Amino acid sequence: MGSERVQMRKRQMQVHQEAAASVLQSQQRMGNAPNASNACCFCWCCCCSCSCLTVRSDDEKIQRTSYERTPEGITNCDDSPKPTLEDATAWTMSFERLMKSPAGRSCFRQFLRTEFSEENMMFWLACEELKKETNKTVVEEKVRQIYEDFISILSPKEVSLDSRVRDVINKNMLEPTSHTFEDAQQQIYTLMQRDSYPRYINSTAYADLLKDLAQPPTTTEP
Repeated sequence: MGSERVQMRKRQMQVHQEAAASVLQSQQRMGNAPNASNACCFCWCCCCSCSCLTVRSDDEKIQRTSYERTPEGITNCDDSPKPTLEDATAWTMSFERLMKSPAGRSCFRQFLRTEFSEENMMFWLACEELKKETNKTVVEEKVRQIYEDFISILSPKEVSLDSRVRDVINKNMLEPTSHTFEDAQQQIYTLMQRDSYPRYINSTAYADLLKDLAQPPTTTEP
C-alpha cells in the first residue's frame, strides 16, 4: 500500500508541474512572467526552494499512511441513492457533471479510495461545508480542524498543494473565514479533474456500474 501511495503522490506532483508550466507559458506570452528567483517547484515532497514545508523522504511518507482503508475493488455506490443509467452516463461529459451529482461524488470517492487518494474528495467536501457556515466561532473551529486534517504535514490525510497555495493558507489562518481554503480547494479540484477523473471514466469500476445500471430491474412474483 505504501509504494502505491508514493506512486500516486508522484503522479500528482507531475500534474502540478504541468499546470505550473502551463501558467508560466501563459504569463510569458503576456509579458509578465515571474522572476526566476521567486519560482517554486510544484512537488509533494517540498523540495527545491519551497520554504513553507519540511523536506520528507519517501519512507517517512509511507509511515504516515497507516490509517484505515476500505479494501480495493469496491465498485458500488452505497453511500448515496443509486444513480440512473442516464445520470451515470452523463458523468463522462464533464468532471463538473460528476461532482454536481451526489451519487457521482460517492462513486468517484470510492474509486479514489482504491487509489489511496480519498483525502482529495474529503478535503473538497469539507471546504464545501465550511463555505455554508456563517457562525464565526464555528467557522474558526472548522478551519482549524480542516487544517489539522488535510493541510498539516503531520496528518496522514495531507493533500498535495504547492507552496504558493500553502503561503496563502498560512496568511488566511491569521483571520479565518469560510473562504480560507478557497485557493486550495480549487487546486485539489483541478488535480482530481486532470489526474483521477480520466482514470475513473476508463476504469472497470465505472464500466461495471454502467453494466449494472443497464440491466432491467428484477420483478418478484406476486
